[in-house]
Amino acid sequence: MLTYGEAVFMSDTIAAISTAMTSSSGIGIVRMSGDDAILIADRIFSGRKPGKLAGMPSHTIHYGFIHDGETVIDEVLLMLMKAPSTYTRENVVEINCHGGPLIMKTVLDTAVKYGARPAEPGEFTKRAFLNGRIDLSQAEAVIDVIQSKSRIALSSSLDQLRGSLRDRIQSLRKEMIHDVAWIEAALDDPEHIDADEMIPVIYGHTAEWMAALTKMSESADSGRLLREGIKTVIIGKPNAGKSSLMNVLLGQDRAIVTEFAGTTRDTLEEQITVAGLPLIIVDTAGIRRTDDTVERIGVERAKSISRDADLIIYVVDSSTDLDQNDYDIIDMIRDRKVIVLMNKSDLKAQVRVDEIKKLIDAAVVMISAKEEKGIDEFASVLKKMFFAGDISYNDEVFITNSRHKAAVNGAAESLRLVRNSIDNGMPEDILTVDLMDAYQQLGYIIGESVGDDMIDAIFSEFCMGK
Repeated sequence: MLTYGEAVFMSDTIAAISTAMTSSSGIGIVRMSGDDAILIADRIFSGRKPGKLAGMPSHTIHYGFIHDGETVIDEVLLMLMKAPSTYTRENVVEINCHGGPLIMKTVLDTAVKYGARPAEPGEFTKRAFLNGRIDLSQAEAVIDVIQSKSRIALSSSLDQLRGSLRDRIQSLRKEMIHDVAWIEAALDDPEHIDADEMIPVIYGHTAEWMAALTKMSESADSGRLLREGIKTVIIGKPNAGKSSLMNVLLGQDRAIVTEFAGTTRDTLEEQITVAGLPLIIVDTAGIRRTDDTVERIGVERAKSISRDADLIIYVVDSSTDLDQNDYDIIDMIRDRKVIVLMNKSDLKAQVRVDEIKKLIDAAVVMISAKEEKGIDEFASVLKKMFFAGDISYNDEVFITNSRHKAAVNGAAESLRLVRNSIDNGMPEDILTVDLMDAYQQLGYIIGESVGDDMIDAIFSEFCMGK
């Protein structure tokens, strides 16, 4: 039983600041969740209306003051939410106080003093998972929603948060366990259930399941790019207009632009959105053969970064003839995902589009970074590459992290073993072993049969208070 006083009370009610700790924030939220959340709130909150919060209706907002004994801490609005209709399925109290870091921390410290304990990162969402309100894939989608870098990434994360991945996984598992039960029934009652008629049907089912899992697995690379951003490197020889392009895409003069070759000697990285796609875009030093030590370091750094890029934007100065530097760049990027931007289209062309296409198999767009022309066409090509090219988008189910992909691939491998067993005429009971393994592998995605260490690792990536 909690009591008033100076002692630090202990309970399994958690508390944390759920908004950013910035000096300019107008509103801050301190959240509590647990059996004693309302009791603790009653001890530190005095409302305009008489009576305890425990006797108030759920999902109501109350005006009043947070206090520590006789000391008033802040004027607040308190949101009261009673279990089980809450984010965590526990009693939840959210205190809307003023948003300064000091006042938020003081409110939190007061809640802890009167019975709560500081929450661990992601512990509110972890409780929602452990209490069965959401599955593990939905819990992981929460952090994806928070960290979304584009509307497409946000839409994908919200779909997963609403249960799109969970529903598809549960549907597949239901079909698999049905076939397992079918086999077991045939083994138990061979006089009434003919296994020979059943095997071809199961063989067909495994083909359908493998196709669905393959589609999911193939979406994982796109999911990673949506989640983390497409690492994009702008390369070209000096004075091709790389920095001018960077400034146009950013909408501000971020990179230094002069008429002198070799101005950019280091990399410049920014995050932008083009055609709804998140790009982590890097401007690099002009690539050319040089005896300048500092410039040569910049050139080598540009080449190194290009090797790890998801997309390369090769800027060509279309107003001057191609030279050995251009040929060296083309040789370096020949087998990569590349968009060629033929810059300075406002000047007389010395390089033709068909000339570039003979040298490299890539999309080619005429632009003028100076006059900001051709940027819309570049965005259209980028979007087409993302949705229809090697980077594919799956409207049905989108795999967004490596853990999901590993589980999907593991299930597909188990199904392949089922088909091999059927092809080799193996006994029916052998099939159930691999079918059950596929069933279990998919269960890892939604949180069934997942160890505590894995759960702790997943939620440790969350921000505090979520």
